[in-house]
Amino acid sequence: MAKILIVEDDKAAAEMVVHWLAAERHNIDHALTGEDGLEHLLMREYDVVLLDWDLPGGISGYEVLKEFRAKGFTTPVIMLTGKSNINDKEEGLDGGADDYLTKPYSLKELSARIRAQLRRSSNLSSNQLEAKNIVLIPDQMRMTHNGKDVPLLPKEFSLLEFFMRNPDRVFTAEAIMIRVWSTEADPSTDAFRSTLKRLRQKLEAAGIEDTVVETVHGAGYRFNSK
Repeated sequence: MAKILIVEDDKAAAEMVVHWLAAERHNIDHALTGEDGLEHLLMREYDVVLLDWDLPGGISGYEVLKEFRAKGFTTPVIMLTGKSNINDKEEGLDGGADDYLTKPYSLKELSARIRAQLRRSSNLSSNQLEAKNIVLIPDQMRMTHNGKDVPLLPKEFSLLEFFMRNPDRVFTAEAIMIRVWSTEADPSTDAFRSTLKRLRQKLEAAGIEDTVVETVHGAGYRFNSK
């Protein structure tokens, strides 16, 4: 599961990508213009950015990239463009892009490029997460405890995956919702708390101590790996 922003003015193309990546259990935000894309980037945290070079309005994708990098952000950026000239590719990569896909591109290739960027970045490289006799296998949406399967609903699984990828770090409910729910879903705090409650009940029923997903009063929530 990754949090991905696609900045693309072609609504049909963007919708196709969003559906494809959502089927791979990624959370996707979509911006139509450079201005909107830059606002998303400065307000939220993403694992990968898919950025169209040619965008309508006052800010091109290349200008978004340059400003984003100038502010010190290192999030992987894959440029999406119809420009196939080697000089254009060189310009994009020199401007701070991590990869480059020429339109039209295969959705399978896009997925492979995203996986490559995730492997190179922080903690999304592991296909299996383990802590406190809990094993999480994201590719299979499977959780086991002491070797026994524990069935979880998709959002419960995504919430536990987020916690296990960020052990012992405290997150507010708002920060968690930004990462686990898409912007379009517009989740409420009640929806988050309901999902968390169900997750805790299932963990407890599986024999896992209720403090594994811990409430830090006045601060937020964390996965207690100790």
